Amino acid sequence: MRKIILPIGFAMLAITACKTEKKETQQFLTVANMDSTVKPTDNFYMFVNGKWFKNTVIPGTESGTGAFLDIYNRTKDNLKTIFTDLAKAPQKDGSIEQQVADFYASGMDSAAIEKLGYEPVKPYLKKIDAIADAKGVMQFIAESSTEGSNFIFGLQIGADEKNSAMNLPSFYQGGLGLPDRDYYFKNDPATLAIISAYQTYLTKLFTLTGTDAATAAKNIEAVYNLEKQIAAAHLTNVELRDPQTNYNKMAVTALDKSMPNIGWMSLLTGMKIKSDSLNIGQPKHFANINALLTATSIDTWKLYLKAHLLNEVSAALSSDFVNANFDYAGKALGGKKQLKPRWERIISATDGNLSEALGQLYVKKYFTEDAKKRMLELINNLQKAFEARISKLDWMGEATKQKSKDKLHTFLKKIGFPDKWKDYSKVKINKNQYFNNLVECSKNEYNFQASKVGKPVDRTEWGMTPSTVNAYYNPTFNEIVFPAGILQFPFFDLNADDAINYGGIGMVIGHEMTHGFDDQGAQYDKDGNMQNWWTKDDESKFKEKGKAVIDLYNTFTMLDSLHVKGALTVGENIADIGGIAIAYEAFKMTKQGQDTTKIDGFTPDQRFFISYAQIWRNKQKDESIRQRINTDPHSPPMYRVLAPLMNFEPFYKAFNVKEGDKMYVAPEKRIKIW
Repeated sequence: MRKIILPIGFAMLAITACKTEKKETQQFLTVANMDSTVKPTDNFYMFVNGKWFKNTVIPGTESGTGAFLDIYNRTKDNLKTIFTDLAKAPQKDGSIEQQVADFYASGMDSAAIEKLGYEPVKPYLKKIDAIADAKGVMQFIAESSTEGSNFIFGLQIGADEKNSAMNLPSFYQGGLGLPDRDYYFKNDPATLAIISAYQTYLTKLFTLTGTDAATAAKNIEAVYNLEKQIAAAHLTNVELRDPQTNYNKMAVTALDKSMPNIGWMSLLTGMKIKSDSLNIGQPKHFANINALLTATSIDTWKLYLKAHLLNEVSAALSSDFVNANFDYAGKALGGKKQLKPRWERIISATDGNLSEALGQLYVKKYFTEDAKKRMLELINNLQKAFEARISKLDWMGEATKQKSKDKLHTFLKKIGFPDKWKDYSKVKINKNQYFNNLVECSKNEYNFQASKVGKPVDRTEWGMTPSTVNAYYNPTFNEIVFPAGILQFPFFDLNADDAINYGGIGMVIGHEMTHGFDDQGAQYDKDGNMQNWWTKDDESKFKEKGKAVIDLYNTFTMLDSLHVKGALTVGENIADIGGIAIAYEAFKMTKQGQDTTKIDGFTPDQRFFISYAQIWRNKQKDESIRQRINTDPHSPPMYRVLAPLMNFEPFYKAFNVKEGDKMYVAPEKRIKIW
């Protein structure tokens, strides 16, 4: 299966943490956002964020807004300044400054891109036209993979989940244009509108490349029907959450015999991968593809490849392609009203393609060693708090407690940016060739990944760029990772009191730590190997508690009747419930945590919980909410606050929650896991 990375939540590209300058007037609790007409014991989320929610208008370029977007908006002008400064003078050829500056310049050269139209993709379309049989389909897919394209499958080269010291290629299901397999089998009005927008988008792509409208419509009907057949064999999002089900290590020779139409030996040769075994995440999908390769006409396969190729590259072509892509991905799926300005889009593209080259320039200017030291202090304190909580668990036996502590103390801690940067010396960036620059970067990244096959795992690697506003836990590395991007207010500020930092970034730290012990992470040992280290009795009790989490979140709704999917979000929900508890216990170890002195009219404990609620300040378009409910393993932000607090005794004491209040849950029904 694809390497599991368990992030905190919403991500923004090309964001960095700013150096903090002390501001005497700074208020770390935004009192103006609070709604005193809402009882904190009825809806704490709206008590903290209610006025902000009522007064905030989502920008036309966004599908939502909130704390994450605030961080982006606070830094995007600085990001633009970096590129502007680089452009003022020629940079040394081959340097990361030259690569970053020229990549950005090539993307900003809209006149050249408009003039080219879809010329850059014509050679690929010509190759598709030349395909004569199923073998040719797979040959094209193999060659395209080396340039970063994914048509019918995804590829992840990373730690073998049962031998985490060695790298292994993992293939997993793919091949769909809609966000999730379930979209192909629903007939509610909202889903049908998405399907219609998707088909309109693909039809537009064909007409833009010279196909008449009537023929294009027929083409898309064939493409969509093939996608639906592919979707029928896909596992659901919930099924994809089970690491055991999605780990199927197989010999290449056996795969070659059982799936001759795919031709695994030839496929791997074309993909420059030398391995005698693979992890096939979802065998049913690949067996289905093997059958469809001969059951479906080659003409349909060629139309399918063209549609997916054009979709993949549309954002890099002329404006008519970009606008067609936005009408579907931006408007229909996200509810956005207008395209982001070009400079923002190209900054994101630069971050995605030259991530650690750009990252070096970012952290040099915007991240401090003081922030890194403070973060390490927070992490260590939460680690102590987590150990203390494990020791006091009343449902777990001593043997499993000791294994849990061993895993906890083996966490690899990564803060800010990598200790070792990726090498981009082989990437040739031309400031006049944007599309070719994208291809160059994709080839370089693919070659880097392919070179890892059969070699020992390098645990210094990062799965996010330094500028990303997010954090993650990776079970095969047993690591917790906090990029520079998230280390700024409201999550973190060097000048903030402990209540703010522990309620903000402290909760994030606790969340990622708990991922090591959620329903997925708990299946990996301290070395990152997927194996059972639980006693039978403790495992049974743990699963019962997980079921209670699923049942609770299933009761929550958005947009009146759209239910949160408890089984899809259970891992993130366990991490939220554990994260706030661990962060609070660590906060109580600090001087302020043991004090009662009020600031802004709130006690230290109240400030801690308010800080927690304000980091999840978020308002989303209805279209975005629907998509996230269907596909996002995170619960909606409001319930990421309400549900953990409904089950947490210190919150009851801090705000005097009593029976009859909407957030009240009887003590015997409150969920406590970690």
